[in-house]
Amino acid sequence: MRLVIARCAVDYHGRLNAHLDPALRLLVHKGDGSLLIHSDGGSYKPLNWMSPPCTLAIEEPEGDAAAAGVIEQWRVTHRKSGDELVVQIYEIVHDTAHELGVDPGLVKDGVEADLQRLLAEQVDVIGDGLQLVRREFPTAIGPVDLLLRDPAGGTIAVEVKRRGDIDGVEQLTRYLALLDRDPHLTPVTGVFAAQEIKPQAKVLAADRGIRCVTLDYEGMKGVESGAPRLF
Repeated sequence: MRLVIARCAVDYHGRLNAHLDPALRLLVHKGDGSLLIHSDGGSYKPLNWMSPPCTLAIEEPEGDAAAAGVIEQWRVTHRKSGDELVVQIYEIVHDTAHELGVDPGLVKDGVEADLQRLLAEQVDVIGDGLQLVRREFPTAIGPVDLLLRDPAGGTIAVEVKRRGDIDGVEQLTRYLALLDRDPHLTPVTGVFAAQEIKPQAKVLAADRGIRCVTLDYEGMKGVESGAPRLF
């Protein structure tokens, strides 16, 4: 991973166009090829970014850019869409690279792990007639929390969160794109299940054809292995 603190301007060209005026920012170039651009406040999310698969080319500035003081230009191109993220660097304050190695992965907190376990035992919360195929179903980019089968033979991928936001919907979208390529699983639909789902996440999920389910954690804890308890 390369970390660069630089005074830079940023332009995104593609399905949408965006511009950041020159300012001091943190550039994070990861081993998977992605580039993230952060400021010192406002949010943990980057101001702009390019997700993999993409390539980074470092160019010598020319013409007006060179005359304006640009010392280096980064051009990040998405291999599939052709979208470009162009970073014009005026000054580099810090530049370092680190080998992080293989990450062991996220260990979910107790509530989220319990939600997944309880939902696996009570898949009727998602819909009638569903059967659990597997918890933590593996994909090339990480495991899907639950994989279910519906009575018609279709596959349902379920992502379970304590608090559901846009990032969770994006994560499930990536899983669905991979799973739907498997002829043994297609067609695959998605369910985003959480105790609390933010309005923006619901809008994005609807746009992606993903169904949202709000989970009653306390109510689910009153049921064991799908058998309701009277007392």
